[in-house]
Amino acid sequence: MFESLSDRMQGTFKKLNSKGRIAESDIDLALREVRISLMEADVNLKVAKQFIADVKGKVEAAHALESLNPTQQVIQLVNEELVALLGSTQSKLETAQTAPTVFMLVGLQGAGKTTHASKLALYLRKQGARPLLVAADVYRPAAVKQLETLGASLNIPVHSEGVQVAPEQIAANALREARANGYTHVLLDTAGRLSIDEGMMQELERVKAQVNPTETLLVADAMTGQEAVRVARQFHERLGVTGLIMTKMDGDARGGAALSIRSVTGVPIKFIGTGERPEAIEPFMPDRLASRILGLGDMLSLIERAQSAFDERQAEELERKMRTATFTLEDFYNQLQTIKSMGPLQQLVDMIPGMGSAMRGQDVQVDDREMKRIEAIIQSMTVAERQRPDLLKNGKRRKRIAAGSGTSVADVNALLSQFNQMQKMMKQLTSGKMPRIPGLFG
Repeated sequence: MFESLSDRMQGTFKKLNSKGRIAESDIDLALREVRISLMEADVNLKVAKQFIADVKGKVEAAHALESLNPTQQVIQLVNEELVALLGSTQSKLETAQTAPTVFMLVGLQGAGKTTHASKLALYLRKQGARPLLVAADVYRPAAVKQLETLGASLNIPVHSEGVQVAPEQIAANALREARANGYTHVLLDTAGRLSIDEGMMQELERVKAQVNPTETLLVADAMTGQEAVRVARQFHERLGVTGLIMTKMDGDARGGAALSIRSVTGVPIKFIGTGERPEAIEPFMPDRLASRILGLGDMLSLIERAQSAFDERQAEELERKMRTATFTLEDFYNQLQTIKSMGPLQQLVDMIPGMGSAMRGQDVQVDDREMKRIEAIIQSMTVAERQRPDLLKNGKRRKRIAAGSGTSVADVNALLSQFNQMQKMMKQLTSGKMPRIPGLFG
């Protein structure tokens, strides 16, 4: 997400920071590089120009060249403008005064309306809501079936009436069902087209008039760049869009749509889709995203993911096992599953200040396939072997595990070696004999 833009911007400020004394021409050159990086990221031309003009004005007003650390001052000002460009503050979903709250999801085909309707429903349920999904797309083949399947997998109810009933009637019937059964939120998955047409817009207008949604959310594909901005403007003109869900953000290394869309349309981004998992949707927080772009990290989001993934009692039990040096391969496997639930490893690394760009600069890749290899090896062990790693000193056992996991004996040996090192470190930590780590604390 924003990888190319982030690397380019961080590289620009790194060069600026390497200079002993900074002149106004150096600042101008750095801002020119920032403008080029924005253009390469497919940011709207007018937006990019205005952004640089605003930053330059703030640099001059703050007398940044006269500060003790001009580069840090400039980075701070760029960060402030990025936050402003992205929307300044988090724009939360509105709630109806009387239940149910209705969210109408609109957008083109392929943007991810159906999957993100289910993701949003899951997110709302975690907040304590009782959501009802509504299959109002009667045109796309298997759209109704897809939503029913997603709802069943997440244990979220779906209102569907097949493809013969008009979408506005389906929406009205779903609203009656929600009121009768105490659902707090209704999420309408409406039909899209490959391109915007009059018939599509008229149908959406009829659905909106029928249910008077609390929010009309446009689901836009971030990877389409400025086309997503154009689509957002057209939908907003006809339907009065109240918020955006930007999908496929994890696959968009440029990020031009996310950086342009608020400024061009005036519509706030409310959520972003960050992967294929049902949980891969997160509230859009401008300050955190700006920090990620500039390599300042996003520790708050990382902590929130960890808090939602780790069970407090499990954490206490893990701590006890570490103290008593009884941490097993079974425990190690369970921890891997918990970490996996937090999202792709590279996403987690990018949230740590400076870590993502530093690893990319050294051509080090965080590969989720390595985790799968470790899982396969541990799954090929017996319960006794996982709980008593000392049994694996037997070479025949290692050979059997390698064959069962589709790996080599060398892979099994490497994992066991890493595990033994981990156990030794745990003993040293719990005994107060922390080894000296080069480069850490001198």
